[in-house]
Amino acid sequence: MDIISTKFDRAAVFRERLAKGMALAGSNQSKLAHHTGVDRSTLSQLLKDTGARMPNAQLVAACAAALGVSADWLLGLSDFPEQAADLVAAAMTMTQAPRALVDEQIFAWHQEAAGYKIRHVPAGLPDMLKTDEMLRWEYAPSLGKTIDQAVGASRDRLAWMRGARSDYEIAFPLCELSSFARAEGYYADVPRDIRRTQLRHLQDLHAQLYPSLRVYLFDQRQLFSAPVTIFGPLLAVIYLGSNYLVFRDRERVAALSAHFDGLVRAATIAPRNLPAHLEQLLAALD
Repeated sequence: MDIISTKFDRAAVFRERLAKGMALAGSNQSKLAHHTGVDRSTLSQLLKDTGARMPNAQLVAACAAALGVSADWLLGLSDFPEQAADLVAAAMTMTQAPRALVDEQIFAWHQEAAGYKIRHVPAGLPDMLKTDEMLRWEYAPSLGKTIDQAVGASRDRLAWMRGARSDYEIAFPLCELSSFARAEGYYADVPRDIRRTQLRHLQDLHAQLYPSLRVYLFDQRQLFSAPVTIFGPLLAVIYLGSNYLVFRDRERVAALSAHFDGLVRAATIAPRNLPAHLEQLLAALD
């Protein structure tokens, strides 16, 4: 009895959604019959039949393609009428990532997620934790004469972010901070006084903002992470260099949140131990 009832229910859902799909597409039985290659009478019977009759898979697929909906939706297996390609396009977008200190899009995402926890794996030292001198060293070659204006605008926007009632968790490789302190690799030309001031600045920020700002350092030999920012449950953004890959579907945002949680659990330096680690790096500079 339950099996028969399920078949009747499934058929009723199909009839209802087929009719709704035609209405959404501005179609009718004649047009759908033409596009699917079946007799109009066949479609009429499917729509009017009150029994458990269901079309074969080929006809379901043909109807879905003709109406621009998914076969799963017609069969009651999905709540979303969009086809798979449309769902992916809606859930994932590419946004240009300019080489600039003040990124309008990033700021807009922060505003959207105000009040939620924001988790961030930066491509290097996080901009929001840098001194003005460090920002000028890094961005002056690309921003030129506008660097002072950009630094000022960045300070204003970072101040807004700190007052937005959002908790920030930042995780980046332990070797990134060590390379900076030792002026290695990317940081080879950073003057000693800028490096010393930057490390002191990190200590000050920790003292001022902890625990609403928590910085974790993980061992990149054990774990790897691409640059990613997770704006609460709303969206997750992966930084590709010239573009951001943006996800808004719940499953991918949750998956990237779980990835960040893994970085936190495996962190070599926890937030409460950051000041002592910074002091060790400063001692090595003297």
